[in-house]
Amino acid sequence: MKTPKRLQPLVDEGLIDEVLGQLMSGKEATVYTVRCGAHIRCAKVYKEANQRSFKQSAAYLEGRKTKNSRQARALEKGSRYGRQLQEETWQNSEIDALYRLATAGVRVPKPYICTDGVLLMDLVTDENGRAAPRLNDVSLSEAEALKLHQMLLDQVILMLCAGMIHGDLSEYNILVDSAGLVIIDLPQAIDAAGNNHAEKMFKRDVENLTIFFSYFAPELTETQYAAEIWKLYESGDLKPDSALGLTGKVIYIEKEIDLEDVIKNIESAQQEEDFRRMLKAERDADE
Repeated sequence: MKTPKRLQPLVDEGLIDEVLGQLMSGKEATVYTVRCGAHIRCAKVYKEANQRSFKQSAAYLEGRKTKNSRQARALEKGSRYGRQLQEETWQNSEIDALYRLATAGVRVPKPYICTDGVLLMDLVTDENGRAAPRLNDVSLSEAEALKLHQMLLDQVILMLCAGMIHGDLSEYNILVDSAGLVIIDLPQAIDAAGNNHAEKMFKRDVENLTIFFSYFAPELTETQYAAEIWKLYESGDLKPDSALGLTGKVIYIEKEIDLEDVIKNIESAQQEEDFRRMLKAERDADE
């Protein structure tokens, strides 16, 4: 295969020996299989911002740290340098997330380098050594669906314990390898403690998984794992092994409404408003 222009610098530097073929093209990048010495790896080539269908909305960028005030001002103003910096931050955030999550025990591809808009990492393979399929392309029995769903709950809990949320998790960015599941595509990953949209994004990730697996195991439609996990996280009780005790149910304590107290509060508020209007009328009359 002819070497794509974006991969040529890595070939020139000896990081890649040969480009074997295109593996897939998604909304944010094109992925190629490459040979690096005796190893077959993959090279993720990020698309330019105007070519991506996945937009870097403020919700994903919120909470990401910059190195200095000059960079922060450039990002805020949206200058040419700021846009370039935003792209670099978007791309580098994926390799940072991969290292951080791998350390936490999350199953993600092993990264090697991210340079000039190209991320070089391990190729995830199935039991036959071929490129692993996406979860979306796999047919499951009910038992298999329940097992894999449990595996993913373990993974999202490990991610949350490491302070991270995928932010775009679905059956399209999960690979099925010989040992189970591998989570991919993490440039939009957010900091759980530093982003005001964290709860919403986490619950959406988990609910996406519930919807997918419920096609094979309908009983999952009645579960509320997202709310249960987040409740543990907020209380500080979430642990890496918390999935073992999950029930899929959340108990909400409903307080009985004291109607008499509500009426008293309304009357009190009305009296305060009447008094305020009376004072205003007196001031207007004096003038």
